Amino acid sequence: MVGMINMHAAVAVFECLSSSVRLDVYKLLVRNAPHGCVAGQIATQLRIPATSLSFHLKAMTQASLLIATHEGRYIRYQANLPLMLKVIDFLTLECCASTADNMVGSASDTTSIEQESGAKSW
Repeated sequence: MVGMINMHAAVAVFECLSSSVRLDVYKLLVRNAPHGCVAGQIATQLRIPATSLSFHLKAMTQASLLIATHEGRYIRYQANLPLMLKVIDFLTLECCASTADNMVGSASDTTSIEQESGAKSW
């Protein structure tokens, strides 16, 4: 286990990622891990105006989703992957504790359940 996260921190992460722009930024930074990207690269790749991006990067940094490192005139942003692992642990241990035994099945069990329920397989 990576460590526990408290309810307040988990809610802050979920609230922050509820924005499609912020979710896109986070996904881009995960794809570019471990080096991350400078703000200008993020703006260019996601086609987001710099002023709008600055607002989102500040909120994500305050929620501890991003790690910001100064490199001269630029700021490099990296996804805080250890925090996301804690969030996953929080969801698994706190929210699904009563169904944990049901989740132990194999991938083929999950596929058959999805087929029976009509759920999409991602």
